[in-house]
Amino acid sequence: QVRLLESGGGSVQGGGSLRLSCTYSGFTDDSVCMAWFRQPPGKEREEVASINNFGEPVYAHSVKGRFIVSRDKGKHMLYLQMGRLMDDDTAVYSCAAGPPVTLIFGRCQNFDTWGQGTQVTVSS
Repeated sequence: QVRLLESGGGSVQGGGSLRLSCTYSGFTDDSVCMAWFRQPPGKEREEVASINNFGEPVYAHSVKGRFIVSRDKGKHMLYLQMGRLMDDDTAVYSCAAGPPVTLIFGRCQNFDTWGQGTQVTVSS
């Protein structure tokens, strides 16, 4: 059974930093795409950052230069280092997994496994 479990959410002041972690288990191998999504209050879920099975990251424009996605396959962990946090970053953050890409620089899509989410609240 594939499982994803996020941790590290909380409250932080604007301009501060926070690191989210996602531990995953149940995959037959680690060659999967993984990503962080977020859902701000009253808004649609959006993709924040993804990292494919080649380790190549892709970021949403709104977080580029402030967030860093990384993974440790040996520890079955996915991370999101968030910096220079702003009020608009307030959301429930979820990690997700999906099928691997076949080509280098391939874009991850069709995520089909989700964690339960962790709340991040940024206050001015």
